[in-house]
Order: sequence, then C-alpha cells, then structure tokens
Amino acid sequence: MKPISVAGPTEPDLHRNAELEKFLVDSGLYESKEEAIKREEVLGRIDQIVKEWVKRLTRQRGYTDQMAEEANAVIFTFGSYRLGVHGPGADIDTLCVGPSYVNREEDFFIILHDILAEMEEVTELQPVPDAHVPVMKFKFQGISIDLLYASISLLVVPEDLDISDGSVLYEVDEQTVRSLNGCRVADQILKLVPNVEHFRATLRCLKFWAKRRGVYSNVTGFLGGVNWALLVARVCQLYPNAIPSMLVSRFFRVYTQWRWPNPVMLCSIEENELGFPVWDPRKNPRDRFHHMPIITPAYPCMNSSYNVSTSTLRVMTEQFQSGNSICEEIELNKAQWSALFDPYLFFEAYKNYLQVDIVAADSVDLLAWKGWVESRLRQLTLKIERDTNGMLQCHPYPNEYIDASKQCAHCAFFMGLQRKEGVTGQEGQQFDIRGTVDEFRQDINMYMCWKPGMDLHVSHVRRRQLPGFVFPDGYKRSRPSRHMNQQANRSIEDVARSQSGSADRHVKQKHYCEMADLKPVKPEKRACTSPQRLQSVSSSSRSGVASLANSCEGVKLGCSTIGGVVSNCEDVASNSEVRSTSGQLETDKSDLGDARQLGVTVYQESPLNRQTSMDVHDSPIVRNELEPAGHMNGPHEVPNFETGGKLKVCMNDKIEDLGSNFVVNESSRKLINWVGGASRGMEVDQELLKPCSQTAVVEFAESVISSHSGTQNLNYEVSYSV
Repeated sequence: MKPISVAGPTEPDLHRNAELEKFLVDSGLYESKEEAIKREEVLGRIDQIVKEWVKRLTRQRGYTDQMAEEANAVIFTFGSYRLGVHGPGADIDTLCVGPSYVNREEDFFIILHDILAEMEEVTELQPVPDAHVPVMKFKFQGISIDLLYASISLLVVPEDLDISDGSVLYEVDEQTVRSLNGCRVADQILKLVPNVEHFRATLRCLKFWAKRRGVYSNVTGFLGGVNWALLVARVCQLYPNAIPSMLVSRFFRVYTQWRWPNPVMLCSIEENELGFPVWDPRKNPRDRFHHMPIITPAYPCMNSSYNVSTSTLRVMTEQFQSGNSICEEIELNKAQWSALFDPYLFFEAYKNYLQVDIVAADSVDLLAWKGWVESRLRQLTLKIERDTNGMLQCHPYPNEYIDASKQCAHCAFFMGLQRKEGVTGQEGQQFDIRGTVDEFRQDINMYMCWKPGMDLHVSHVRRRQLPGFVFPDGYKRSRPSRHMNQQANRSIEDVARSQSGSADRHVKQKHYCEMADLKPVKPEKRACTSPQRLQSVSSSSRSGVASLANSCEGVKLGCSTIGGVVSNCEDVASNSEVRSTSGQLETDKSDLGDARQLGVTVYQESPLNRQTSMDVHDSPIVRNELEPAGHMNGPHEVPNFETGGKLKVCMNDKIEDLGSNFVVNESSRKLINWVGGASRGMEVDQELLKPCSQTAVVEFAESVISSHSGTQNLNYEVSYSV
C-alpha cells in the first residue's frame, strides 16, 4: 500500500484545480439546496413507510403488543448518494434492513409493493425480484428510488445498527449478503481514502467523463458507479496529498499503464469463518478469466466488474489513453478541461452497426421489457466474440434512443462492428453468426413476464444509413474529432446539400429481411454530429431477430420477425443497394427511397432466397490490440528498454512501485519510479526481471491471499513506463 508520491500541489496545480471546479459547477453537476432538502424528506417518508409496514406484519403474525411496538426497520443509503457524488435527478440507492420474520419474496415484493402501489406519491413502480440483487424501483414524489431489502437474524432491528459489523452477516443467504454489500462497500471506501473531499470531487469529475465517453454502464459490460469509485479511491491512496486536478491526471496515467487482469484493490482480501465465497482464483476457476478485476473492500470481497468483456475492455483502454493524452496537454497549457469531456462520436467511429429495436404495447410494458433485453445485450457481445474467435469486435453503446415518430412504445440500442485490427482474412472467408443471433433470440424469449406486443428486432445499418433519431438535429456535419483521422474538407454547398437531403435518407427495414447482397461500403466523406442521450422511454419490437454472417469482405444479414405489433411501427433505416438473386445489381442509386421500394419487392417475391450484406472495415479510431482473455495463466512479456528485447514477468514477481507485496525468493526489480516535480512525470528504473518459475494464477494467488488473517496484499501490478 506504499504511495507512489506524497507530493502536494504546486501553484500551477492549484490554478488548474480552480478551473476544474468551475467547469464542474458550470456543467450542472451539483444539485440545488432545494433538491437536496427534497431528497432528505423523501428518505424520511420511505423510512416511515417501512417502519409501519413491519409493525403491521408483526401484529398480523400474532406477536405480542410489546413486540409490535418495538418492531422496526431501518433505511440505509449507498451508491452515489452515500458517497456524496450524486447530481441533479440522480436516483437514490436505498436498503431496507428488517427483522428475521419479514421475508423478501412475499412480504417485500408483494405486501410492501401493494402498499406503495396505492400511494399517489409513488409512480413507475417496477419490482425486479429475479435480479442478481433483487430490487424494487419506483419514483417517490419524482425522486427515483432503488430499494433493496435484507432480513437479518434479529427479532428487533436497532435504530443505530452498525451495518459494517460482520455480525449482520450471520445466518443470512447470499442474496441478502449481496443486498448488504452495497452499503458495507460504500462505508469502507470512505474509510480507506486519505481525503474524502478530494475523493468526491475527483469521482464526480470522472463519472461525468465516463458518461460523456460512453463507458458508464455496468449492465452493458462497462463500469458502473461502484467500479469508478473503487478505481478513483485506489488512485487517491497512491497520491494521498494530491488535489482533484492532480488526481484526475494521475488516474489516466495509472490506468493507461495498468496490466489487466491484475486486480485493483483498496485493501487485502480477507477470509472469514462465515464461509462466504470471496474472489479467489485458487478456488474459483471462473475468477481466473475475469478481464478487469476491481475488488470490493468489504467482506465478502467480490469482483465488482465481472461484466467486462474483451471488447468493452478494449474500448475502455482506448478511452484511458485518450484521456491521458488530453491531461498531458492540459498540464502543458495546450488544452482546457472542456476538451477532456468532449462527447464520444460513436456514430462516426464505425462503418457498420447492429441496431436493436425494442417495442411494447405501452410505456409500462416497455419499461419491463427493455430492462430484460438490456440486461442480456452483453450476452450478444460475448456470443459474437466466442463464435468468431474474436475476429469480429463489438462495441455496445450504453445510450438508448427513441423514434418519436413511431406509434408504439419504442427504444433502440446500437453496437459498433469491425473486424479485429491487424487481422487480414482470406478472400471469401466467412464467420457465420446467424446461429449466434438466433441463440440470443432464444435467450430473450425466456422472459417469463412476456405480454402481447413485446417484440425485438435486430438489424444491420451502415453509418450513412443510421436513422435520424440518433442525432439531436437530424443529419448534420460536425467538426472533426481531434482523436479521429481528419476527413476531407467539403464546400459549404456540399454541406447544405447533405443537410437538405437528410430527410429523404431513411430506409425502412423489412420485418422479414429476405437476403439481398449489398455493395461494399465506400469510405465516408461526411461526418455526423455527436449523438446526445435521449432520456425518455419510447416505441418498437420483440421476437424478431436478425440472422447474421460475417466475412472478411462483409457481414451477411437475414431477419425474421415474430409477433404482430411490429407491423404497426415503421422500421428503421436499412440498406440502399439491392442485388437480384443472380447477383446482378438491380439498383445503385444513392437515393435511399429506391431501396425502400426494392425492399418491398424482395419481400413479396422471395422471402428466403435473398441476403443483405455489409462490409466490416477496421475503424481508424481503434488502435490498441489486447491480449487474449486466457493470458492470466502464463507469464507476461514486457519490454526491456535497455536491450530492446522482451522479458517474461511471472505473476509472483515483485513490482514495488504500485503498492504490490509479492512473495519471492530473490530480490525484486523495479519497472518504474513515479516522481513529482513540475512535470509530474515518471522516470524509468528498468532492470532485468528474473524469469518465472511458476506461471499459473492459482499458484500465484496462494502466495498473496492469506487463508486466515488476510494480511497480505493482492495488488499485483506490472506497469508500462510512460
């Protein structure tokens, strides 16, 4: 746990910090005093409701009047609200702790649910009993609430219950442990950071950055609130005297060099006599294949980022590198803080996309249906990676979009597609993923609460044919991104023609996409404005899913739609150039309206013998290539800056600078020295590292995880130099 640097801020650091604070305030990241007071009132009202609920159940179960009088439930908060980094309109993560005789299945999800449903202050009530952490979502006087429940082994819950005490875990099931863990983790984070106020300001800044860059979503396979909090807390430990502007810069510097899957940890992993499973690659084979372990500090210690996949780790690594480059320019006074928060131009980054349209009969059904589909979109990414051996890379985008022109409740999600950079396929080689998408459809159809009208449609769209509702002002040329290759300049007349013709560039997708070959995508000459997330719920489809096949020259797509509601909705844009079954081009017109008519003709003539295809090209924005997921089981190769060769580094070698404590027989060698000073840079102490004698992560874990007291540290880190 040795810090990298204990240096404090210089005058330039203080100046940059003042600019950063002003930027955060101007960006509207802080709630008003009125909203803060309203949140406290809502929490007080919920606390009163659950207390009355428990007393009522106590009387109904035949307990004495004295017992009913003493019956109690307590409300705790966790997440961003407990950490003090919530913003305007943010939800409040809450936990209700009740006595042993009040259960979750019936008392919480039925009786308390019915009590809330009858209250005028409560809207959008949505129970999710089958979630990994069962939750009841609702709005109370307009404030979003996520309410969990934990029944502990006490007949009377004291008002001053210490939830950090391990005794609350006695005689409870794993779902209850997970429900309690959020509060316990939040309390531990605040205890383990050296300066709470600096931690809060830095975390608020980096959460805002992550949302702007499209990497804030645990369910999609990126990182959620607790993940970002743990990453920031670790940097605060490494730089205990740094102020927020310094911590933001150090954050990107550290995680640009971090050698995943080495875990990020705030303290040692400890075992307990209660016997709950903890993150331990020795005992749990699944833990060996986690791509980006971020370990919670409260017992039982878990990997909070198990949803991260190879593709999403690749995207986040690129974003860390981008943030680090901008911070270096800010420190050289070559850029302002606003440059760090430029939105990610997702719809300019790829030439091909998967569009997932979700529809339901009304907004209430859509809320539940969308939650189910969104929670499984990550599986589609994993299945495509698996079935193409990682050759076809997917970038799921967490933002949802709506088409206000549709008559049914609708929302849509998008995934960027590209062939793995640096891999050239043989001509004609194909990666058939039609079965992959069909398997995804079958998983979606397992939804137990399906209702008529709930439908799903997966389709392929090219960049130039993206539907207009993903852009705030329709199709519009934006300024080139600093992190993308510069595109060719166009005249003002060309821009005007591009904007005036955008309204005609929608192409309807067919409910039954019979096969029609498309010409390869040509390089784009026009960029589009960055999309902004639309907050409201919207309209679209269920069991209709596209079948896909990927080749090095293109991805072939066929679609099928099940259900009747889709016919009431307009489908989104598809492809413009359609070939006949003989392979001859029927139309090569740029007017997408022609393709719409040809699509109808194809549907009427031959529903099964045509196919659409698209090209999957490497995107210039993606430049990093990651190691395969299984590389934990072997030695790492790191560059030898003295000889120009490669060195093998075993996971149980000792790297001191990032706070790791490794047990080895011989003296260890440093890779890097982080130093202070005006440049805030790093110096390299590159010495030879002894070769590995043991490479298995199981053997390594045995040397760093204490089986009893947990006194050893599991931060095993190997870093690249700047």
